[in-house]
Amino acid sequence: MSKEQRAQIDAMLRQPRPEGPRSVEAIRAGFEALMARMIVPDGIRTAQTTLGNRPALRVEPDNGPRAGTILYFHGGGWVYGSPESVLSLTGHLVAKTGFEAYSVDYRLAPEHPFPAAIEDTLSAYRALLESGQDPSAIVFAGDSAGGGLTVTTCLAARDAGLPLPAAVVTFSPGLDATRTGGSMDTKEGLDPILTRRSVEHTGALYLAGADPHQPLLSPAVLADLTGFPPMLIQVGTNEILLDDSTRLAARARAAGVDVILDITADVPHVFQSFVGVLDEADEALDRAALFLRQRLRAAGTAHTSAG
Repeated sequence: MSKEQRAQIDAMLRQPRPEGPRSVEAIRAGFEALMARMIVPDGIRTAQTTLGNRPALRVEPDNGPRAGTILYFHGGGWVYGSPESVLSLTGHLVAKTGFEAYSVDYRLAPEHPFPAAIEDTLSAYRALLESGQDPSAIVFAGDSAGGGLTVTTCLAARDAGLPLPAAVVTFSPGLDATRTGGSMDTKEGLDPILTRRSVEHTGALYLAGADPHQPLLSPAVLADLTGFPPMLIQVGTNEILLDDSTRLAARARAAGVDVILDITADVPHVFQSFVGVLDEADEALDRAALFLRQRLRAAGTAHTSAG
């Protein structure tokens, strides 16, 4: 365990912040500055591209990718964040798996509230399918709000009659716009990043008056996950969103979905971002990479034997 590392990160994340609500511009700038401090691995290359009429960042190994594509959705409360801000996550997933990744620059609230983000991520997935990619060679991954999008994009794809991806990996997902999880209150104070007030503020910008009591906004409590692909849900105990993950895992199990709920003690929201600084982050990404390699290999084997 890495008690000293965890304590240092917790202290860094608790640095004093301006009092009162911040403007959207200030929130976005602060998040980009924080994420710019994260470690991006060597051995990858990036290129700007377009996927489903939205900008996207393509990330691949320097020596070329193996068969398989990670469609990545960045975090940021549906209000901030970008493909560049999560390059430590996409870069390490690419480096550890050998797959290529497309990180989607979906539209953000408040300029583009719900359901714009889901429309964009579904459009990106549809574009991969229309380019000839086999769904059994595609996986969804995402963190925080983007982790929520891995689930809601699957729901939207299923509703649209599209085949689902081979697997889903989600880091500290936001899955409940009703904010009814017990951890919203029991973890307040332990969480060095998020508060009920902060997530309700950004959540209101995304909702723009929409009823949160619907599967595409609160899948942890309302979604029917029947037919979903295997899922890996990673979350830390020091998160107000912990129960978003535990309740989604319970719904997945009840629907007969192959699900792994991977909880790490005493780490913050999207702790995997601290890869190279926090031992638990490296270990969690190793587990995520192994899961993705196994799922794509299994899907490819099944596809070959069925063909």
